[in-house]
Amino acid sequence: METIGRDLEEMQRTPLTQAHVEAMRAVGRIVEYGAGDFLAQPGDLVDRFVYLLDGEIEVVNPFSDARATTATLGPGQFMGEISFLNGGTWSMPMRAVPATRVLEVARTDMLRLMSEIPEMSDIVITVLAARRRKQLETRFSPLVLIGEDLDRDVRRIADFASRNRLPYASHEPGSPEALEVAQSCSISANTPAVIFGRGQVVQDPTPEKVARLLGVNYDLEDDTPFDVLIVGGGPAGVAAAVYAGAEGLSALVVEDTAIGGQAGTSSRIENYMGFPTGISGADLIWRGEVQAMKFGARFLMPRRVVSLERMENGRFCAVFDNDRRISAGAVVVATGVQYKQLPINRLADYEGNGVYYAATENEARYCRETAAVIIGGGNSAGQAAMYLSRSANRVHLIVRGRSLAASMSSYLSSRLEADPRITIEYESEVIALGGDGKLATVTVRNRVDGSQRELATCTLFVMVGAEPNTAWLSGLVALDDKGFVLTGDAASAASPYATSEPGIFAVGDVRAGSVKRVASSVGEGSVVISKVWSHIHD
Repeated sequence: METIGRDLEEMQRTPLTQAHVEAMRAVGRIVEYGAGDFLAQPGDLVDRFVYLLDGEIEVVNPFSDARATTATLGPGQFMGEISFLNGGTWSMPMRAVPATRVLEVARTDMLRLMSEIPEMSDIVITVLAARRRKQLETRFSPLVLIGEDLDRDVRRIADFASRNRLPYASHEPGSPEALEVAQSCSISANTPAVIFGRGQVVQDPTPEKVARLLGVNYDLEDDTPFDVLIVGGGPAGVAAAVYAGAEGLSALVVEDTAIGGQAGTSSRIENYMGFPTGISGADLIWRGEVQAMKFGARFLMPRRVVSLERMENGRFCAVFDNDRRISAGAVVVATGVQYKQLPINRLADYEGNGVYYAATENEARYCRETAAVIIGGGNSAGQAAMYLSRSANRVHLIVRGRSLAASMSSYLSSRLEADPRITIEYESEVIALGGDGKLATVTVRNRVDGSQRELATCTLFVMVGAEPNTAWLSGLVALDDKGFVLTGDAASAASPYATSEPGIFAVGDVRAGSVKRVASSVGEGSVVISKVWSHIHD
C-alpha cells in the first residue's frame, strides 16, 4: 500500500544542484556555528532553510542530549522538516558537531525560490516528506505520551497526532522508556502524562495545546486578509486549497479536528485512481496537504469557524472559536459530514473508552485478539471491518438493511462476505452498552423477530448516519431540510457549486445532492476554484 513519502535513505542520495545553491546564495547569508551550538530546538519556529557548506550536524535526543541517530548531515545536505512549508515548529534538536558553516535562507525567500524553480522544489519537498515518514515509522519525537491506554485525555492526544500524521512516541507506565523521559521532567513514570521535550509536561492536555507546541495551531492578527477561506480539511477542502494556491490565490484552510476529515479515518482506499495497491485516507489527504502548502496555502487546526457574516465592503468576516477573526473575499464550505450520535443509552460515557468513530492503527490496538463491533453499511464501515479483522479475532458488522448492495461498493462487500473473521448481521441494531468505566458488552437486537443477544467486546465503531456541519453558517445560505447546503439551480445560483449567497460556495459531502465519495469530493474542490477566482476578480 502507498505511504506518505519515499524512503529517506534513498532520498539522501538526491542533492540540490550547484545552480540551486547559487540561487540560494543570492538571497541567503552565511552563518557559522561553533561545536556544540544548537541550530534548532523543539518548539522553535521554522523560519529559515539551512544548507550545510562545511561541518556536520547531528540530531539530538531531546531528553538525554545524546546523539539520536547514527546518520548525520554533512556538506551538500540540508536541515528541514515538512513544517517548514506551513511555518510550523522544529520537532527535533539539531546540533553542530564540529565548527559548522551553513547557508541560511529566510523561509519566505526559500518558498519563493521553490515556486520559481520546480526541480529544487521537488527535491526539497520529497526529502521533507521522507523525513516525516521516517519519524512516524520510528516514533522518534519530542512529543511523548505515557499511559495512553489508561487515560482518556492522553488517548485524545494520540488520536489527534495519529490522524494528523504528527509523530509521537508512546510508552507504557513504568517502562524503562517512560522512566527515562519522566526523570527528565521530574515526574513519576507510573502516571499518565503528555510531555514535549525535556522538562515540559503539558498540564490538562488538549489537542489545542499540543497543536500550538507543534506549530499547527497559531494566532493570526485580527482581520488578516485572505482571498479565500476554506472551511473544512477533508478531500474537497484540501483539493480546493491545492488549486487556489496554484492559481495564485491566498488561501487559509481551517479544520476543527484533523486534516482528512471523515476520509482520513479510512484505513484503506482501493478505488481511488492512481493507487492500484491502495492508500489510507489519511496518507492520501496528507499528500494533498503538502501539495497545497507548496503552492502557499496555509492550514490552521484544530480551529473552528463559529460565525460568518458579510461586511459592508462585500468581503466576509469569519470568527473562530478563540474569538479571533479574519476576512476573505470568498468562502468555500467543505465541512463535510459527521457520524450521528446514535440514541443508545450511555453512548457518550464510553466515547474514547470503547466507542470510536474512526478505525485507524490507534484504534486497532484496542481490539487485538478480541471481538470488534461495527455499526454501518457504507464503504467506511466495510473498510474498517477489513482492517480490524487483521487484529481482532472476530468482527461483527451490524447493518440495519437487508443487504449491502445499495450502500457499499461491490468489491468490498464481496470481500467481507468471504472473510471468515467477519460476520455480517443484517436487519440488526445495537440497543444497549455495558461495562464499568470501559465498554465490555454490546446488546444487538434483530429487527425482524425482536430477539436479543449480548456480545462481549471492548470496542464499538460507529460509522453510520451523516449529519452536515453547517450550524456555523449563521443563516447566510439556503439549506435543505436535512441541513445540507443547496447549490446551483436549487439555490437559484449561477454555477453548480455556488450557494444562495454570492461569494460562498459549497463542495463535497456537505453539499446537497453530492456523491459521497472521495474522488467526487476532490473533483468538486478542484473545479470550484475557477468560480472563486472569477468572483474575486470580477
